[in-house]
Amino acid sequence: MSGTTTYLLLIRHGENDWVGTDRLAGRTPGVHLNEKGKEQAAALASLLKHQPITAIYSSPLERCLETAQPLADALALPVIVEEGLLEVDYGEWRGGNLKELAKLAEWRMVQHYPSVFRFPQGETLREVQQRAVSAIERLRQHHPNQVVALFSHGDVIRTVLAHYLGTPLDLFQRIIINTGAVSLLAFGDDVPGVLAVNHLSPLPVLEIKRKEE
Repeated sequence: MSGTTTYLLLIRHGENDWVGTDRLAGRTPGVHLNEKGKEQAAALASLLKHQPITAIYSSPLERCLETAQPLADALALPVIVEEGLLEVDYGEWRGGNLKELAKLAEWRMVQHYPSVFRFPQGETLREVQQRAVSAIERLRQHHPNQVVALFSHGDVIRTVLAHYLGTPLDLFQRIIINTGAVSLLAFGDDVPGVLAVNHLSPLPVLEIKRKEE
């Protein structure tokens, strides 16, 4: 890539007590970081505070806001709520037991053809991808030649990465996104690139070129 580059850091929230259980948290209110999640948030702040980040956006759910706050404190930046980064609306499946959901006839559809499956009274993953990518495009245009941190959820980040990698949405679950992991998008001369996926170690300091350079 030549010229100026805009970098977007896609960060999954830290661990909470729903992670690793058989329950689907979705948009359930009141899901907070557990002790490990708080440690992950602090570690993220330590890893990313040296990056030239100019703005921080987050899903409105508590687990994302709590993950973003230590970095915001370290950089003296506000956390701006971005609805486009909100968790998938799993509808009637929200809060459900995954082992019980797996017995439903619809389970095979969501596992093999997620792009066309609508969660009962909820979203399709195609709709999730469209709103999330729309938010990404809007934010990267609003912050040209800057580094921006975005805190979101595993499935949302997977759909975004699938879009920019050119991966069919039906295969998006092949993209692994751990709690507290960082993925990196770069837009140089409006050309998108995926520089990192599910990164759990320090990134090189991102360099922002001034237009006169």
